[in-house]
Amino acid sequence: WVFGSATYAFQSARRMICSYVQDGSWKMASLDTEFGALESVATPYTDMGRGDLHMTSDAAVLIAGSAVKPLSVVRLNLSNGDTHVLRTSCDISVDPAYLSTPEAIEYPTENGLTAHAFYYPPSNGDYAPTPGENPPLLVKSHGGPTNATSISLDLSIQYWTSRGFAVLDVNYGGSTAYGREYRERLKGQWGIVDVDDCVNGALYLVRQGLADGDRLAIDGGSAGGYTTLAALTFRDLFAAGASYYGVSDLETLAKDTHKFESRYLDGLVGAYPEEAEVYRQRSPINFTSQLSCPLILFQGLEDKIVPPD
Repeated sequence: WVFGSATYAFQSARRMICSYVQDGSWKMASLDTEFGALESVATPYTDMGRGDLHMTSDAAVLIAGSAVKPLSVVRLNLSNGDTHVLRTSCDISVDPAYLSTPEAIEYPTENGLTAHAFYYPPSNGDYAPTPGENPPLLVKSHGGPTNATSISLDLSIQYWTSRGFAVLDVNYGGSTAYGREYRERLKGQWGIVDVDDCVNGALYLVRQGLADGDRLAIDGGSAGGYTTLAALTFRDLFAAGASYYGVSDLETLAKDTHKFESRYLDGLVGAYPEEAEVYRQRSPINFTSQLSCPLILFQGLEDKIVPPD
């Protein structure tokens, strides 16, 4: 949504510095544009997907982060590999004993396929888990929906893991970062594939003994809020949920959202109004009688992307 975004910049007439994502993790490389040779550039970062890579004469400047580093504006010297943080999004220092490190997992989902997510185990230096007790689990569904979750240090996730919760941050089918075939799983299937992958991710952790099947919750914002509402309405797995400015009525979204995304849903759900019945059947607002667990809703009254009405 921002003009001028790019994940590459030219260091010289024949050398390009670029960032790219592979299996959910971002990397940097140097590309010889004459011979096509790609050479890895070592960095301490795993998230560089903001589309803001710029070059000076000898350094790359970009927004980057990692599991232990919050998103920051950084300057990377390409000659010696030194990094310098120009501005950080969070200057709070946290004892590593209270930080949970994400683990990339792949698990079975519908139609014989697999889905991807990042699993955060509970972590608190002052406490040990109760023997024989599996932790409660919070499943997170990212927005977009054709975006991907970030694995930069996120204190809103660490809040839960430091208090005994496990967290599963799901990159459901349709997310970027895993190739075109994975990205295209959501075509015409929004509200189905994303929900299946969140549900199956939770069930997978329960089977692995990493989560308590009776204490499963889900949350998400915007498109992730829609996935949350659909999971709570059309499935019977989660014990609680939170929707942050989530979509509850796909028809209203198709009619009232801003111009930039005015035809986005054609590929995610179907052409409107030709496929109006599909929109109605996938809208949680039309099936509130099927909700049977606590749900909290957060909505901004001036939201132009997901209007409150």
